[in-house]
Amino acid sequence: MKKSIAKNYIYNLIYQMLTILLPLITTPYLSRVLGAENIGIYGYTISIVTYFILFGTLGVSMYGQREIAYLQDDKQKRSKAFWEIVFIRFITLSISIILFFLIYGRDGDYAIYYRILIIQLIANIFDISWLFQGIEEFDKTVIRNLIVKFLSLVLIFVMIKTPDDLWKYFVIYVGAELIGNVSLWLYIPKYLEKVKIKSLQLKKHLRPILSLFVPQIAVQIYTVLDKTMIGKITGDMTEVGYYEQAQKIIKAALIIVTALQTVMNSRVANAYAKNDKKEIKDCLEKSFNFTFLLSIPMAFGIMAIATKFVPWYYGEGFDGVIPLLISTAPILIVIGLSGITGTQYLVQIGKQKVYTISVAVGAGVNVILNLILINYFNAVGAVIASIFAEITVLGIQLKYFKEQFTVWEILKLSVKCFISGIVMFAVVAILTRFMPVSILNTIIEVIVGGIVYVLMLIILKYKFLYDIYGQVINSIKNKFKKEIKI
Repeated sequence: MKKSIAKNYIYNLIYQMLTILLPLITTPYLSRVLGAENIGIYGYTISIVTYFILFGTLGVSMYGQREIAYLQDDKQKRSKAFWEIVFIRFITLSISIILFFLIYGRDGDYAIYYRILIIQLIANIFDISWLFQGIEEFDKTVIRNLIVKFLSLVLIFVMIKTPDDLWKYFVIYVGAELIGNVSLWLYIPKYLEKVKIKSLQLKKHLRPILSLFVPQIAVQIYTVLDKTMIGKITGDMTEVGYYEQAQKIIKAALIIVTALQTVMNSRVANAYAKNDKKEIKDCLEKSFNFTFLLSIPMAFGIMAIATKFVPWYYGEGFDGVIPLLISTAPILIVIGLSGITGTQYLVQIGKQKVYTISVAVGAGVNVILNLILINYFNAVGAVIASIFAEITVLGIQLKYFKEQFTVWEILKLSVKCFISGIVMFAVVAILTRFMPVSILNTIIEVIVGGIVYVLMLIILKYKFLYDIYGQVINSIKNKFKKEIKI
């Protein structure tokens, strides 16, 4: 029985938002207590451990979700696949932990932080969120993570009081991830059967996992390597701190934009396994509409409010975040689209080779442009490089996406959203220019922008908006009828 896409989207959105909500809530406090340099140290060391997490997990999360989705209706095969993938992940992450300690954990300026980050590597051994994504049971990950995130939020405000408390922030960060991941194992008996260790076949998974590992490396190059290169090229951890803070806002927005795609990944994979071409097309169209509906106003909105948002949100000494937010905002639209053409479509139908080529080329573009632009523009150079890299990735993927949608068909879906977004931007930009810096004024600007955007979509008769409204009303009516019968 298929789960509700809308319901799973909401659950997945909540889960994804939990992973970014803590940094967003604590950022104003931490930026004032720790300062830009310490934030930069945090961002730089996290970027280093991310490479070891990447090599330790290979392409398991993406592959695991897809394989579980293929086997949704067969509990025995699903259980066998799960344990095979878990054993592979345990072996590779164990190797990664040993290497990380030997290279970074023994000595050096940031050795204490690297040792703490070993806990994050251990936490990834227990990460089985891909199982619940594959069986479309997104609610199982929400409640426990909500409790863990809330506790870590409290600990940050209680324990971190001075710049010398940076190590405590690391401990809270990795501890929350470990507890959250371990807690998910309590659900295992309900969804899996016992399997004999002798029956496990690890070898058959290695090739497809490695085929997804290559694009994962490429993706990390222009999502994590930026911070590493900024630190190495500029030698200025404050510049890394600016970039880190700007990325937190962009990542939070991206989670909202791409949350539906995670839900649709399993739906597309399952439809492909059943050769249901109509279901695949419908899923992709919904994803495009949803991505345009959210990414366009978010991009224009961030650009419009950045100059007045940064001063009160981050505090003094973070003016360098303003140009980074403004220049990065358009990437929301590009990444939103490439998530559909790449991860949601090409990967789910087994065209990993095309996906790999696209992100590998994009990674190459990113590295080359980083080497050139960071020297001249510091962190802004890394932003420009990332945007060009993402556009390159999307362009290559669109070439192999024509059997589903042409470029013109995709652009037609976006026209009314773009018109509405431009009008919204103009209104908010005018408000921002005349309103002084304050939390209240930013809230007013966001509310006004949202109202203008929705009104414009109504005036332009944007069909997808009416479809969403109809689904919400029908859901409420159905629920009301059930309650009356009871």
